[in-house]
Amino acid sequence: MRFLLIEDNVQLAGAVVDRLVLDGHVVDHAADLETANDFVATTGYDLILLDIMLPDGDGRGFLSRHRKQESQTPVIVLTARSEVADRVGLLDLGADDYMVKPIDFSELEARCRAVLRRRGGAARNLLPLGDLQFDSLSGTLKFPDEDVQLRTRELRLFEVLANAPGQVFSKASLVDRLFSYDEEVSENAIEVYVGRLRRHLQKSNVRITTIRGLGYKLETE
Repeated sequence: MRFLLIEDNVQLAGAVVDRLVLDGHVVDHAADLETANDFVATTGYDLILLDIMLPDGDGRGFLSRHRKQESQTPVIVLTARSEVADRVGLLDLGADDYMVKPIDFSELEARCRAVLRRRGGAARNLLPLGDLQFDSLSGTLKFPDEDVQLRTRELRLFEVLANAPGQVFSKASLVDRLFSYDEEVSENAIEVYVGRLRRHLQKSNVRITTIRGLGYKLETE
């Protein structure tokens, strides 16, 4: 998954980025609203982590514009304010969740997973797909007779496809979702990870189908 972190505290931002990257996500960091606006104008994100007090403005204005543009990208607000009225105001503006600083990283990871599941229409960790189940929390494909643990890149690629079965994703869009700007990666890398996932799925009725000239989609027979 590709995240955007909007946070001006360099030390906190570095710790959040390191933790999320370790979990297999791609994270772009903006230290101010101007940079954040440039990012969202050119890149699609699965989740935005938004600080409120920023050097060039209030993050609530960014959140309000984000929702008025009918963007469905989920937003978790990181705030130092713990008053109930402040938290209610953020939710009313369109925030999907919030965390009060100082941040517990395990809780942050859990809240990210929960928000992404809700946006994908799943209330639980287990996502049924054909004759298997995908456990997004453990990164496991659950077959009737065994469980298969996915590696980090395989997991993130499968998450993208599984959260939108039937939707076609181009190689370029998948590279954008799985790799950061500073990683020199060709679209051939996607073919490698698709090949690995296909081997895992051989004995199920779930398939990753190639749409010639367009990309890949996940479907069940």
